Amino acid sequence: MPLTLDQARTIIAATRAKGREMGLKPLSVIVVDAGGHPLAFEREDGAPVGRFTVAQGKAYGAVMFGAPSRVLGTMAEARPQFVAALNGAYDGKLIPAAGGVLLRDAAGAIVGAIGVTGDTSDNDAIAGIAGAEAAGLTGEG
Repeated sequence: MPLTLDQARTIIAATRAKGREMGLKPLSVIVVDAGGHPLAFEREDGAPVGRFTVAQGKAYGAVMFGAPSRVLGTMAEARPQFVAALNGAYDGKLIPAAGGVLLRDAAGAIVGAIGVTGDTSDNDAIAGIAGAEAAGLTGEG
């Protein structure tokens, strides 16, 4: 079943709430569908305006590669030429760093991804996973 706008809004609200609970810097959060198209985005007060592109790149990389953006980051260290070529294949839209959380439904199908940016990449991923869980989805971060 496709990801809905209501789920996207729930994900964003819960991700932001987790960020506040953890005392994170202002977050920017995007939810994309299984085709990498944005469903919803919010940028907290005080977050730099350029964070949209970073959040989108993390989410887009996760959904297009079928793995959390953290995996792309690890691959970038071990196989930089491959990740550079992969990024070129996707018109430079991938951000290979944690914070791109892959979303799966109860059947295990990929339904989209969350892109979170603003704090450390690891903290971004933690907040995004909380968002996924609040929407009844499995978040791989």
